[in-house]
Amino acid sequence: MTTPTLRTAPSTRSWITSVFVVFTLMGLVMATWLGRIPSVRDSLHASTFEMGMLVLGMAVGSIAGLTFAGHIVAKLGARRGVQVAAVCLAAGMVFAGLAVTLGWGFVAIWIALIAFGFGNGLCDVSMNVSGAAAEKAGGRTIMPLFHAAFSVGTLAGAGLGALTEALDVPVVWHFTVLVVVTSGAMLVAVTRFGDEHRFGEHTATDTSPVPTQVTRWQVWAQPSTILIGVIVLGMALAEGSANDWLPLAMIDGHGLGNAAGSAVLTVFLAAMTVGRVAGSPLIDRFGRVPVLRASAAVAVVGLGLLIFVPSVPVAIVGVVLWGLGASLGFPMGMSAAADDPRSAALRVSAVATIGYMAFLAGPPLIGFLGEHVGLLHALLVVFAFIIAAGLASGAARERGAAARPATPVGEERDGGAPRLQDDTTDAANTTDTADTAESAHSGHTARTAGGTSGGRDSR
Repeated sequence: MTTPTLRTAPSTRSWITSVFVVFTLMGLVMATWLGRIPSVRDSLHASTFEMGMLVLGMAVGSIAGLTFAGHIVAKLGARRGVQVAAVCLAAGMVFAGLAVTLGWGFVAIWIALIAFGFGNGLCDVSMNVSGAAAEKAGGRTIMPLFHAAFSVGTLAGAGLGALTEALDVPVVWHFTVLVVVTSGAMLVAVTRFGDEHRFGEHTATDTSPVPTQVTRWQVWAQPSTILIGVIVLGMALAEGSANDWLPLAMIDGHGLGNAAGSAVLTVFLAAMTVGRVAGSPLIDRFGRVPVLRASAAVAVVGLGLLIFVPSVPVAIVGVVLWGLGASLGFPMGMSAAADDPRSAALRVSAVATIGYMAFLAGPPLIGFLGEHVGLLHALLVVFAFIIAAGLASGAARERGAAARPATPVGEERDGGAPRLQDDTTDAANTTDTADTAESAHSGHTARTAGGTSGGRDSR
């Protein structure tokens, strides 16, 4: 008979810390590009629609990265996924900086953003899968905090972008110095990643049948995967439209300058950070579904204030509400997709692919509408997607082992030995028969691995 070898607390803490580092650095790299969009537009003399098509290049690369990520992470692990992503991010950003500063034109920047987007998509899946596994190992709800770290990184990157815009720092120097440092730090951090595959392993002490591995196409055939994807799609558009268009919307729609427009993006990202830091206890207390619905309502109110009220101070209040409302949708969607450790990489990849359609179709759509009705009114399209996310929020309900409190690894229960697996089998009620069977298998597998999560949400 064998029993699973559990990580010691120091190595688990190191794993969690390294995931925090990767999330933060990824946010910093993303905002480095976003903060310099005004300079990119000026260098190209591009229209709003052309900027939308430019951002589309990054979305195309991201979809490709997400498509390969499910296979890379499932076969090689999240550590290798982040390593490959770091190289792609560095290459894409350096080439983009050269293209902007040296005037190589639209096509060169578009190609650079495809490479950058590929790294972004691959890193997104890799760090979320490792983050979900680290959360289980740590025994408490921390996924929103990982995404808060991402927001901290974007906040720092946007602030630096506003500063470099004000100082007229050449884009190539800004991009090159920052991305080389961050990519190098990422490569060091991932050496402390744990093995996320161990949570899906079947142990010899278990006498039940070994569950059949879920395939990529079976994951896509599950209605709950599609509905969680709708949640992520709507909230990704709420977040992504601000990242892509908020500085230009404030410049064109509210009369601000380039530096001030970039600074408003910093306000949005600060609100996102606050929402994610405060989100963990709210999710533990109320569950994913009520928090998702409340988030959608707050985002709609904030976006309405920005679009319909001409006052700049009121618009900034709307930006804050928009950021708070959009803050938790993506991490909760990733957590729901990763509830089953066996299929976490494939399901996160599928859900993220649906979500990234917001970045694929959103920029050109909003850019096209912005040419005809203005950027502020073009953002009305985001309303429908946020509402759809709120309506689909029931699919993110905690299932199986995620639906009840669990005891962290190594913690004694009822005065006995450390808890390695639960005493009961929980087949959760779901919206489709395939998910019911999958939830029973995943709940059993997760409890065998230690059932290590806090509160309602095991991620």
